[in-house]
Amino acid sequence: MPRYCTGMLGFIIQRLLQSVGVMLAMSALVFVGVYAIGNPIDVLISPDATQDIREDVIRRYGLDLPLWQQYFAFLGRLLSGDFGRSFVFDIPVLELVLARLPATLELALASVLIGAFIGIPLGIYAGYRPEAASSRAIMAVSVLGFSVPTFWVGLLLILTFAVNLGWLPAGDRGPLVEVFGIGWSFLSAEGLSYLILPALNLSLFKLAMMIRLARAGTRETMLTDTVKFARAAGLSEFTILRRHVLRLISIPLVTVFGLEFASTLAFAVVTETIFSWPGVGKLIIDSITSLDRPVMVAYLVLVAFFFVVINLVVDLSYALLDPRLRRGRAA
Repeated sequence: MPRYCTGMLGFIIQRLLQSVGVMLAMSALVFVGVYAIGNPIDVLISPDATQDIREDVIRRYGLDLPLWQQYFAFLGRLLSGDFGRSFVFDIPVLELVLARLPATLELALASVLIGAFIGIPLGIYAGYRPEAASSRAIMAVSVLGFSVPTFWVGLLLILTFAVNLGWLPAGDRGPLVEVFGIGWSFLSAEGLSYLILPALNLSLFKLAMMIRLARAGTRETMLTDTVKFARAAGLSEFTILRRHVLRLISIPLVTVFGLEFASTLAFAVVTETIFSWPGVGKLIIDSITSLDRPVMVAYLVLVAFFFVVINLVVDLSYALLDPRLRRGRAA
């Protein structure tokens, strides 16, 4: 086996072992943190219920056991893919979360792609011509992306495009097109119209971050010897930007793209609530209100899993983007 392949295999095994350790630690913290808050029996059972009914429900859900026994029972079920049953909906938690997950995946991916495909070209242009009036305008707009609260922008978008102009729907997910049994909004024109406003609202922060990151990387890269030699060789400015500048700034951009995608999956709660988007974020808010512990734990564990997997993918993509890392691991 080539030395490079051996090095990459060792790196992957090392990261997988680290990921398992992180997931075990996170599952313990999440379980203890969630199960130490409130008493779901007070929500699930009427105050007029008899003591016998209360004790029967407590035993049925295993809430009479010590916390450490509840955790190991949960861990045993988790290793077999069983997250337990929802206290409120009385269905398997994994089934409940997976039914909402495609909506959040669709919204998160759309918002991150908007931020990347619009923000990176604008940032490169602003870094290439930093003194131009258009570049200053781009940077001024990017400041708004960091400064304006998401909920306020969402309400403004609804008021402008849904209420006053009537161009786009104000909420819900619209008609779905099923692919392999999973419904998606973006596959139909009407469904896409429901996706536009929440995706724009969720993408503003990512758009601003991509603009500023691409601008800073472009300004730094334009001063390097690589660009000077490329110009001396007679390459066009567009070729220099595409072949050299974009390649050199790609690693931090990939890092931000991966982390923002993971954070959007985890924290799209505000946008999903404002636009009544039936995703996982709205589910977790309802679960917190009703103290549906299995759903809360499953959500947080899955969020940690997404972060671990995306970080692993980002790390592996470094080796494809930067030849120096490949040589370093091969050595």
